[in-house]
Amino acid sequence: MNINDGNFPARRLRRMRRDDFSRRLMRESLLSADDLILPVFVLEGCGRVEPVASMPGVERQSLDRLLLTAERAFSLGIPALALFPVVDASLKTPGAEEAWNPEGLVPRVVAALKKELPELGVITDVALDPYTSHGQDGLIDPDDRRGYVLNDETLEALAKQALAHAQAGADVVAPSDMMDGRVGRIRSALDAAGHIHTRILAYSAKYASSFYGPFRDAVGSAGNLGKGNKSTYQMDPANTDEALREVALDLAEGADMVMVKPGMPYLDIVRRVKESFRVPTYAYQVSGEFAMLKAAAQNGWLDEKACVLESLLAFKRAGADGILTYFALDAAGWLRN
Repeated sequence: MNINDGNFPARRLRRMRRDDFSRRLMRESLLSADDLILPVFVLEGCGRVEPVASMPGVERQSLDRLLLTAERAFSLGIPALALFPVVDASLKTPGAEEAWNPEGLVPRVVAALKKELPELGVITDVALDPYTSHGQDGLIDPDDRRGYVLNDETLEALAKQALAHAQAGADVVAPSDMMDGRVGRIRSALDAAGHIHTRILAYSAKYASSFYGPFRDAVGSAGNLGKGNKSTYQMDPANTDEALREVALDLAEGADMVMVKPGMPYLDIVRRVKESFRVPTYAYQVSGEFAMLKAAAQNGWLDEKACVLESLLAFKRAGADGILTYFALDAAGWLRN
C-alpha cells in the first residue's frame, strides 16, 4: 500500500501529534549530550579568564580554569573538547614554528587534560593561523605580493603540528586549513611515528564564510589577518558539488570523520555528505551563529533554550553525528533536566 493512499478525513496526520506520548513514539531525530563537542579557548598563565566580547558567556581560560570547565563537561556527559589556543603575539612568526613546539601551549594542555580526565576526548585544531604573524592558515612566500598561501610547503608544517599533538596525547587531530593533500600527509606522519590510533577529523567542507568573525577575535588572529581573506583555500559558499569532492578526497587519504563548517547555513551540505558517504559526519555551529542567537536572546527577542535546542536538533535532522557548539554546556544541562 502506498503510504500516500487515503485522504482526509480517513487520514489525519494530527492524530499522532495530539499527545506527548505519541509525538515521542514517532520522533525521528533525537538530541543528547553524546552529540555535543565543546570548543574551548586556552591561554597561558594561571587563574586567567578573559571574556570574549563578541561571544557573550564564552571565555579564554588558562589551563587551571580550563580543567574545571573540562570536569564540568565530562560530568554532563559531553564526550569531547575541541581545543583552540590563544597564542602570545611574541610567538607568532611568518613560519609558524611555535605550532609544533613540543613544549608549546597546546601539547602542555593536551597532556594535562589527558592526565586529569583520561576518558574525555581531546580534539586539537591543526592549522597555522593562531601562530602566523600574517593570520593565514599556511605559509607564504615573503616575496609574493599577493600573499598566496603555499600548499605543499604548508603540508610539512601541518604534519609536524599534528605529530606534536599526538605525541602529547591528543585523541583526535582536526586539520582545518583546507590545503590539498593535508589529510594524507598527516596520516602518513602519524602512522610512521606509531600513532595509528590517533583519529583524523577533517574539516573537509570548510567555507570562506563571514560567520567566523567572533572566533578570530577569540584566538587573536583577526588583527593579523587584517583586510586579508581566505578565499584562495576555503570553499566558495556558492558550491555544493565541490564539497562532495573534498570529502571524497579526505576519506581516500585516511580521514576517520569529516566536518562541514559553518553549520546552520550549510545544513544542505551536511545532508548531501551524509547521504553520499554514510561516514561519521560533523558540523560546527560557529561563533557567528552563536553570537546571533545570544544577542537575540539577550534582547528578549528569542527564547534562548528553546531556540538553541531547536537549532541543534536541526543538525541531527540533517544527518550530523555530532555538533561542535559553544552552547554545549548549557545544552547538555538543559537536556538532563
